[in-house]
Amino acid sequence: MRVLELWRYPVKSLQGERLGAVDVGPQGLTGDRQWALFDRSTGFGLTARRVPDLLFAAARLRDDGGVEVVLPDGTVTTDDGVLSDWLGRPVTLRAAEVERGPRHYEAPDDDEDVWDAFEGASGAFHDSSRIRVSLVSTGTLGTWDRRRFRSNVLLDGAGEDALVGSTVRLGTAVLDVLKPVSRCVMVTRPQPGGIGRDTTVLKTIHRERGSTLAVGALVPVPGRVAVGDELVPA
Repeated sequence: MRVLELWRYPVKSLQGERLGAVDVGPQGLTGDRQWALFDRSTGFGLTARRVPDLLFAAARLRDDGGVEVVLPDGTVTTDDGVLSDWLGRPVTLRAAEVERGPRHYEAPDDDEDVWDAFEGASGAFHDSSRIRVSLVSTGTLGTWDRRRFRSNVLLDGAGEDALVGSTVRLGTAVLDVLKPVSRCVMVTRPQPGGIGRDTTVLKTIHRERGSTLAVGALVPVPGRVAVGDELVPA
């Protein structure tokens, strides 16, 4: 399998950036999930599990290593007041290096009318401490739009499920592939570019794939990954 696309998502649950090449380290792709929005009144982090509107904004890294958010109307900002007005609730944009320790995020129950909180990983704002890079193949996706699943690495081919428990090399980076990626209501959410709400996606993943799609890895040896790199045993 070879790298067909590379994606990073600087702000959790916002749209991200397609890359030609990127450095990969212990926290994942440089700049990936390094910021998140938090409700100032509750302290909980926000995700598109409960706030689907997040998927209609985008985030990108600046040349100085900071971040900027592009709202649906084209406004470019990092101002908490502007972000709060957009979402209709008091929010603040926090960096992973500042928000240390375990984090709790709002999450809906199965009926989406009831919600609770779940605990995410420390470091970059990933859901699991055992996933810093996510990989999915075109063979696994089939006709599903890869944007629903927000994986960092899209591989041309098939067979990533068999990588769990193995160590692989991608570019000059080494990855320990530890687990399949569990899926939730986020994969059903509408997104820009004509992706509509589709509850059958999650139902099919539950029924046919044991509720997982894509695989997650840690990065024991940092390196650089580029489109076209072949995934090989380490």
